[in-house]
Amino acid sequence: SGIRMAKVTKRKQVTENYRRTKILKTAEVQVNNKNVLQELQVPSIPKQAGVVLVCGQGDVGQLGLGPDVTEKMKPFPIPNLKDVVSIAAGGMHSICLTKNGEVYSFGCNDEGALGRITESEGPDDKLESLPIKVNLPSKAVRISAGDSHSCALLEDGTLYAWGTFRDSHGTLGLVKEDTISNVPIHIKHSKKIVKVNSGADHIILLDSLGDVYTCGCAEQGQLGRINIRSCDRYYSRNGCSSFLSLKKIEPDIRLSRLKFDDIWAGTYGSFVKVAGSTDIYVFGLNNYCQMGLPEETVISYFPQMSATWSRDIGWKKFSSGQHHTLAVNSQGECYVMGRYEYGRLGLGNITHDAQDATEIPAMKGRKCIDISCGNSSSFAVTADGDIYSWGMGGNGDLGSGNEEDIYTPTKVTGKHIEGKKVVAVSGGGQHSMILVV
Repeated sequence: SGIRMAKVTKRKQVTENYRRTKILKTAEVQVNNKNVLQELQVPSIPKQAGVVLVCGQGDVGQLGLGPDVTEKMKPFPIPNLKDVVSIAAGGMHSICLTKNGEVYSFGCNDEGALGRITESEGPDDKLESLPIKVNLPSKAVRISAGDSHSCALLEDGTLYAWGTFRDSHGTLGLVKEDTISNVPIHIKHSKKIVKVNSGADHIILLDSLGDVYTCGCAEQGQLGRINIRSCDRYYSRNGCSSFLSLKKIEPDIRLSRLKFDDIWAGTYGSFVKVAGSTDIYVFGLNNYCQMGLPEETVISYFPQMSATWSRDIGWKKFSSGQHHTLAVNSQGECYVMGRYEYGRLGLGNITHDAQDATEIPAMKGRKCIDISCGNSSSFAVTADGDIYSWGMGGNGDLGSGNEEDIYTPTKVTGKHIEGKKVVAVSGGGQHSMILVV
């Protein structure tokens, strides 16, 4: 009976410990979020307006330089496109936002990514390869682009999107299964949306109440709410509707009261920041530790806190390519994580992956204000107005003038960039866009 009593006491102790932990965690969430429930505001249009330079492959018009220009090895300005405040390079298309809230698109339109009808009779079809305005109901304040889709967040907090998501079976659709949206369509949500980002084939958004919603392809865990058994459309109980409808991400049930105040999309993953906290939750493809999770987690289907990214460093932006992540903090320090091949990490000619966030030595002392990843390439813009690139050079999107891989961050130069101040960069599938003022 003494043994039985000891067991009962131990069980009571374990239960008590669990309860206490649970209460502590709940309290922690409430503390973290006590100042958070003030409504988040829809942002205004960015102020700094300039000119867009492009480089890389342009065989489907993604450079915006007309049907005859299929490649640029050095940054080259897009003529007749003025007062641009934001840029987004997709898989094979490009989106620009101007200071008066207009959105322009160019590139491949096979799956509706341009948001406008481009079929014409003429042999020299310029409708895809030149910047042309997308018709939207009001001014846009933010844009994003994936492999075959694009988004515009409007000044009233509504979201419009066009194109389609894709999965391993082909065209997934945008809001309806197998259906491409060739023109902007309203993505309905009951609250105002304050931020939107695109991965290759998913959208993540943050609303005014600090809740995060996702839609798109779920196969790599990038939606943060669909388990391994249901992430393939042919095994999902609800077919595609569970992927294509905007639904809230589902952190651990104990954390369901968490609110968030920032979001970022990687190619096959997502990063979300807890409001009033340094905690970063991640979900998606982690096969090279690019999401900041331990290597045994190849895919995270639900939000997990990343110990790596949750250090008190004050992250301002995350960008992920196919298998690597670039991050910049409020001090302008540039960190990298993931697969090493082709020099995409910028850590020199190393022969091992970076399984922990590693500051890039070559960028030390250069305050970064923007970063972006192509599939296997990386870009960083400094406060001095310079741009550095590194990684796979085969597409010419590094802007170096040749197709060599670059293993450490190297300043991009050229007659069109000299004397200009770079303020933003966006890496696409095989091309890149640079905003200069």
